[in-house]
Formats: sequence, structure tokens, C-alpha cells
Amino acid sequence: MTEPLPAPTSASPGAAEAAAFLTRNAVDALPEGALVRQLAEGRPLRVKLGIDPTAPDIHLGHTVILRKLREFQDLGHTVVLIVGDYTARVGDPSGRSSTRPMLSGTDIDANAETFRRQASTVLDPDLTEVRHNGEWLDMRMEELFRLARTSTVAQLLERDDFARRYGAREPISILELLYPLLQGYDSVAVRADVELGGTDQKFNLLLGRDIQQAYGLAPQSVLTMPILPGIDGVRRMSKSLGNYVGVTEGPDEVFGKLMSVPDAAMATYHDLLLDSPLDESRPPVESKRGMARALTSRLHGEGAAVTAEEHFDRLHVQRGAPDEIEDVAATAVDGSVHLPALLRDAFGISASEGRRLIAAGGVRLDGEPLPADALDLAGELIDGAVLQVGRRRFRRVRIS
Repeated sequence: MTEPLPAPTSASPGAAEAAAFLTRNAVDALPEGALVRQLAEGRPLRVKLGIDPTAPDIHLGHTVILRKLREFQDLGHTVVLIVGDYTARVGDPSGRSSTRPMLSGTDIDANAETFRRQASTVLDPDLTEVRHNGEWLDMRMEELFRLARTSTVAQLLERDDFARRYGAREPISILELLYPLLQGYDSVAVRADVELGGTDQKFNLLLGRDIQQAYGLAPQSVLTMPILPGIDGVRRMSKSLGNYVGVTEGPDEVFGKLMSVPDAAMATYHDLLLDSPLDESRPPVESKRGMARALTSRLHGEGAAVTAEEHFDRLHVQRGAPDEIEDVAATAVDGSVHLPALLRDAFGISASEGRRLIAAGGVRLDGEPLPADALDLAGELIDGAVLQVGRRRFRRVRIS
């Protein structure tokens, strides 16, 4: 965690310095100069982040904004974390080309609790106010009408994703058009001074200012943060895309995934996750190891990071298997085991995916790649052997 600056108390250079610190790696700080003026008031600001619990776990991409919120807390400000239990039922259309699928209320509630618990590993609980927008969005019809009058359809269609879909004659539901209004009303309900979000949220955050003014409140200032690319180095980090590093994943998995980040994405990872520039004079593999070690240590402790690095070297440098390998039971029929079915049971993949991996040479037995046509193996050949899929997944086969 970056060392905090002293909390500003007046319109002195302290307020300007604090604003410069807080906005140093943001993409937008709008309106220009607004945050400095707010900090100069010398009171704790209410800094809002809204999260729709559409997935149960948070990943390193989420921590970019969470760490920024922590910087506000370190300066004495209050973070208002809004769990969008109500807006998740609408579905945020930001960056989407189609309507999001609906989640059940049970799934939303379970995801919300998991997210709140995991976010507390970054945020200071004493300076965090957790709210659910179901508290105020389950409103009377006349209140919804009042909210709807604060914006026009033309204004909403200026948003990039709506404009693209409208131009392509793709459907946009009335419910989706309501989403930015509901998010803006969150800022009214919690009297937000500042709202944070990714760059894809810029329209919504600025609309929140208009809605606050329509309700007679001082408008919030806005900070947008860069979106962290996934470990593929191309698309945004997302669990649905499989290119994520989860904050609750084991240290071996965290370290191994980070070592797969392309060299071209390293500068972004350093800026957003380590708060330090990439040393271009170092060999890329050394920088990557240092990053993987630092982030694994942040999530699991220094000792776990050291062990994870040793585990990585054993698998990928020395080409060895881990010390502890989970057993999987297999049944031999007429003396042989059907490998696709075994892969399904051992690694939770479909049998067809197992066949594809075998054909691609992605399955090893005791370190040796299996032939592309190895669909059935003799039971005595694999009893006690180590089955490997990919770089980090191992099971020891036991014939029952």
C-alpha cells in the first residue's frame, strides 16, 4: 500500500497535493478542479463505488478501483460501497451488445455477500459504509416517474453502447435505459461527493451528477480508472473470459497465472497493481517474477509467495510434479480405462473436451505426452501414475 498523504484541511497546497496523488493514475478526473475544491473544504468526503454482484468472486481487475478507494480512506474519507442487489436484476448494459441474462435473487444475494467479504481484504472496514440499493430503489411508482423525468431518451442514446446498438437496429429494452438513472439515484440516496468507476462507466457517472442536481444536491466529482487487461494481455480481465486472477485463488495458481501475462501488458500491470513503473532495463522474465511474487505476497503472505515460486520452478523449470497430488479413483472395464471419462472425473471437464486435449497432445502421464489416439489405457499402466492436464493440473490415478 502506498504511504498516505496527510489529510488536507484547507485550500492550501495540501489539498492540491492530495488531489494530485489521488488522480495520478486515473483516466478522467471530472469536472476539472472539482476534487481539489472538495478536498479544500476540510471535511471527510463520501466516496462511492457501486458493484452489481453478477459473479461471486473478485479478481485483480476489481482491486484497481478498490485500492484507489483505500487511498481515499487512508486520507480519512469514507467509502460508500453500494452492493447493487436491485440494479443487478436490471443488468448493467455498459459495453454490451445485447441484454444481460437475468440472475435469480438467491444468486444475487449470495454473490453480494461473497463480494462484500472479499472487498474487505482491501478496504478499511472502519471507514467503509456498505449499502444495498434495494433499500431505496424499491420505490413507489410516482418516485420512479420523478426519476425518469430527469433525463431524455436522446440523452441516454448518446451513450456509446446504446448508440451502436440503436444504429445497428439491435434491441434495447426500456429496462436497460433505466439502468443509468437507477445508478444515478444511488448517488442521490447516499449523498455521494465522489464516484469511482472504470472508463466504461464514464457516461453513467456523469449522468449521476445531473440527477443529483435535479434533486437539489451538490453534484459529485468523478474519477474513472483504467481497465486492467486479463492474463491474455488483450481483453479486460473477466471471470467469464477465463483470463482472470481471483483474489481467493491459491498462491500456486496466482503465481502461475501471473507468470503467463504477456510482456506487452507488464507496464500496465506495474502501473495499476504495483503503483510503480516497469523497469525496462530488467529482463522481462525477472520483472514478471518480481510482479508475481509481490502480488502473491499481497494476497497470501510472503511465505506463501516463496513457496508458490518454488512450486512454479519445479513444474516449469525443472519439469517436475508437485509434492502433494490429489488422488482420483478410476475403474478398469475389461482391463482398460477410458481416458476421456477419466479426465472428466479428474478435472471436471467434459468428455469431448478431454478428447480434444488428448488429440492436441495436452495430456501427460508421468510427464510424458500421451499419443493423440490414446483413448483407452491399460489399468496396470496407469494405476499410481500421475495424470497431467495443462501446466498446473495434476491427479494421481488409483484403480479401484
